Amino acid sequence: MKMRNHTPVTEFLLMGIPHTEGLENVLFVFFLAFYLLTLLGNLLILLAILTSSNFHTPMYFFLGNLSVFDIFFPSVSSPKMMLYLMGQSRTISYQGCASQVFFYHFLGCTECFLYTVLAYDRFAAICHPLRYTVIMNHRVCTIMALGTWMGSCLHASVLTFLIFKLPYCGPNEVDNFFCDIPVVLSLACADTSLAQMVSFTNVGVVSLICFLLILTSYTRIVISILKISSSEGRHRAFSTCSAHLTSILLFYGPVFLTYLQPASSSWLDSVVPVLNNIVTPSLNPLIYTLRNKDVKLALRKALMQGVHTCGA
Repeated sequence: MKMRNHTPVTEFLLMGIPHTEGLENVLFVFFLAFYLLTLLGNLLILLAILTSSNFHTPMYFFLGNLSVFDIFFPSVSSPKMMLYLMGQSRTISYQGCASQVFFYHFLGCTECFLYTVLAYDRFAAICHPLRYTVIMNHRVCTIMALGTWMGSCLHASVLTFLIFKLPYCGPNEVDNFFCDIPVVLSLACADTSLAQMVSFTNVGVVSLICFLLILTSYTRIVISILKISSSEGRHRAFSTCSAHLTSILLFYGPVFLTYLQPASSSWLDSVVPVLNNIVTPSLNPLIYTLRNKDVKLALRKALMQGVHTCGA
């Protein structure tokens, strides 16, 4: 009965990164630079994959999906962050906050699934090279891609429903630069134990299963690589796998630190997502493909064709 006297929250106030007062201009330049780098790098990857028939393979199909993700993922939080760093309002509507939670976990889960699929793709290519085109045929790749996006949508929908079915009646200060489960749940004026348990279990189980599948794939891959007699073949296989593993570590590190820590930490809750939201998506093009000579050649050809077309 007492709850009815409380005024429901209609908007939230994003407090930003703690202990950064007076650094708004520096943070704006930092966020803008990484955001533009992310957009440019991933758009170039998509351009190379779409324009070159050499990249119409399962691995580059899924890397194209990853590039789409890396364009949208920082767009969930960066534009709003940069607006209030420029002096605009720090408020975000209730619906806007719910949208941030949904898309953050939808895209985050998509990345988790994509890394798992990429690990399986490398396992098939290295451990079963003669059967690779049969194992990773067009139908299988389409089903995997659709399953990745649909499974992520279900995952994010469950979490968002549980978080925002709770009443919020003040305070409305989100202790972060965007809305996410740990910081939003702390503002609920009702028992959050069910939502905390389900979100912890959901995020934890999805991350752990994907991580174990990736670990299994790469264990088999390493065993197969060590059996390759050619040193050049071993080096090429290890080079491809090292790029994937670097990106996987950059993704799982922040996830484990943010969601699987036993006690909440304001520093981790704010600083670690900056790495996950802003830095990692900008590094993925460098880690995965822009260092690849074939990709550089395809980009050069595509850009030269564009210049000739404009000049004609």
